[in-house]
Amino acid sequence: MAPLSTAVRLLRCPAAPRAVPSPPASLSGAAARSRCRRRLRSLRLRAEAAKEAGVGELRAGVSVYKPRSYEVLVSDAARSLAAAIDDGRTRLEIEFPPLPSSISSYKGSSDEFIDANVQLALAVVRDLKKLKGTRSCIVFPDQPEKRRAAQIFKTAIDQIEGISIGSLDDLPTGPVDTFFKSIRITLDFDFSDDNEDRWKSDEPPQLYIFINSSTRDLASIEKYVDQFAASVPAVLFNLELDTLRSDLGLLGFPPKDLHYRFLSQFTPVFYIRQRDYSKTIAVTPYIVNYSGAVFRQYPGPWQVMLKQADGSYACVAESASRFTLGQAKDELLRVLGLQEEVGSQLEFLRRGYKNATWWEENFDQEKSPAWRT
Repeated sequence: MAPLSTAVRLLRCPAAPRAVPSPPASLSGAAARSRCRRRLRSLRLRAEAAKEAGVGELRAGVSVYKPRSYEVLVSDAARSLAAAIDDGRTRLEIEFPPLPSSISSYKGSSDEFIDANVQLALAVVRDLKKLKGTRSCIVFPDQPEKRRAAQIFKTAIDQIEGISIGSLDDLPTGPVDTFFKSIRITLDFDFSDDNEDRWKSDEPPQLYIFINSSTRDLASIEKYVDQFAASVPAVLFNLELDTLRSDLGLLGFPPKDLHYRFLSQFTPVFYIRQRDYSKTIAVTPYIVNYSGAVFRQYPGPWQVMLKQADGSYACVAESASRFTLGQAKDELLRVLGLQEEVGSQLEFLRRGYKNATWWEENFDQEKSPAWRT
């Protein structure tokens, strides 16, 4: 496996500039144009070769991952997203911690979590625009949240060419839904503002990114994708889908079939799920604390990463298909030498009767295996 180029860079001295000789005065216009076309063709071939080399590097996976900043995370996510779109994939997922681990979810400050996701989504849109020239639309859960983001991040949105913003409220609704929506708008004081039509475009978006949605919003996302993004890529961005899936089927939430029918179609193109563990042993230090992550950078394989003392993550296992959290934990225990004997009572007591969730077990009900690949 090749090391991640964005995590470790070699400093090189720039080569001395070379003088470009001027064409001879006798060179005819036709000859000059011909030489210009050859140069342009050569530059295109070099660019294509560099792109293929970058994709090949991603396909090999990483041995050690230690991004220096969120800028590197965003760059890696954008590169993987671009590679997946080039491969013709249209249902995509990006998942990584938007904040430091102590407040990396709604368990911390929800406003900080929401605002961090907006900033990161804008950064991915910006990088994807540079890579592919893609016109993107960021879709918020509702109109009030869209307007709040427009007010806070107005300057950042203005700096990205071709971007538009929308909300799940843009879906056409029946008279009953319209009535309740009007009540909600009134109670939320959801009045129009100067930014209402600021980022509308005459050209349709080439990519939709859904952010900050809850379990209840997933059914609306499915309708939105069917209505507006049936033939263009759609990205579920940092929705913590595994947490949302656990609510499916409960009273007041969408049924489990939503995963089998819709969520199973989404390929994770950049995925980092960190976990902290501890294990009791019979000798000093008696309790061993360790951390790891399930990692995927498209088109590379799924990898189990063990966190090192310097904060980097080292690959200890990889697979063409997605690891369950139980499988990932077993791989971490194996490499640490803490795994119980296979079939022993201790192994059964640790793992229990079930070692996977309902959405990880039921292969036959899935419309697509894409979320595992």
